[in-house]
Amino acid sequence: MTKNLGIIGGGQLGMMLTEAAKNMPEHISDVIILDPTKNCPASIVGAKQIVADFKDKNAIVELSLQSDIITYEIESGDSEVLESLHGEVSINPSPNTLKIIQDKYIQKQFLRKNNIPVADFDIIESLDDLEKKITDFQYPALLKARRDAYDGRGNFKIENSSQIETAYQKFSGRHTMIEKFVDFKMEVSVIAARNIHGEIATYQLVENIHKDNILEYTIAPARVDSKISSEADKIAKKTMDVLQGAGVFGIEMFVTKDDKVLINEIAPRVHNSGHHTLQSSDTSQFEQHLRAILGLPLGSTKLRHATIMCNILGPKDFIGRYKPITLEQKGVYLKMYHKNDARPQRKLGHFNVVDESDTNDVKSLLERTKEIKNSIQFISQD
Repeated sequence: MTKNLGIIGGGQLGMMLTEAAKNMPEHISDVIILDPTKNCPASIVGAKQIVADFKDKNAIVELSLQSDIITYEIESGDSEVLESLHGEVSINPSPNTLKIIQDKYIQKQFLRKNNIPVADFDIIESLDDLEKKITDFQYPALLKARRDAYDGRGNFKIENSSQIETAYQKFSGRHTMIEKFVDFKMEVSVIAARNIHGEIATYQLVENIHKDNILEYTIAPARVDSKISSEADKIAKKTMDVLQGAGVFGIEMFVTKDDKVLINEIAPRVHNSGHHTLQSSDTSQFEQHLRAILGLPLGSTKLRHATIMCNILGPKDFIGRYKPITLEQKGVYLKMYHKNDARPQRKLGHFNVVDESDTNDVKSLLERTKEIKNSIQFISQD
């Protein structure tokens, strides 16, 4: 029997999930999106849309009435409402898993309780509390919003005592936590999947390069030795085992200067650093997520070719409609997100540069990726 799939969030992740669902007509008959933006990317590729806020209780109930199974591309859904619907409709990852991950402090507590390595952290109750606790954490330290933050927008790096009050006021009215700053040598991630029967599969460790707190490049596989890769994989599998949630998760990690691996944050959804799998791997992360929540056997995660993913962001000096971007080169795969209006730092698309000749020359592949990125021009359509 085919199922109706409901997705909370209709941005680029919802769009690519919808595309994957359309390629599985024997399992999924229809896709319904809940998103506040009319004509969101997912709706443009064929999903039906309920236009409402991610946390709108009535809209979530309406989504449940139209769906056999609900998932999400964003962590902003109301886990309490979803919990109340559990049983009437299948929801994966489960509302309880979402609840753990939505609050970064609770997420870190959960990981620590299960002996999964994380940086030191503590809750912040007031400005006075922050002033007292930062002496133990030393400078620099990170003040983080516990909920509703991504791409580094919920972080403030406190370099010295003069910044304490500024940092605290930035998150005025929001729950916060303090975290020890990790002087890492590399940011990495594992895309991991767990299906509803408990089967777990992980993709090869990738290396992530950020600029202005937004992912710029993902290098698959990561340029690390087998010991680090194995340790990261072991941590990812243990995390999936204890979280119990079904679906694909993006597990972001740090590799420290002394080659330890720590979890930074977990996303209970398909992840930007997994976009390379669309061309690099036997099974894309989007198909894998659907297989996981439908209870199908997980697909092969074999990395067929080394690949570098590059995000296409709106330039800092351009706002408005732009002429379509094209890239026609061998081994280069462009994916635009149907966002016709550019604004600074907005994710508009990505491209994958695939080492189809298997030269294993990552340095040259990265240089080529940078050249392609620098060749992209935003030209006004007005």
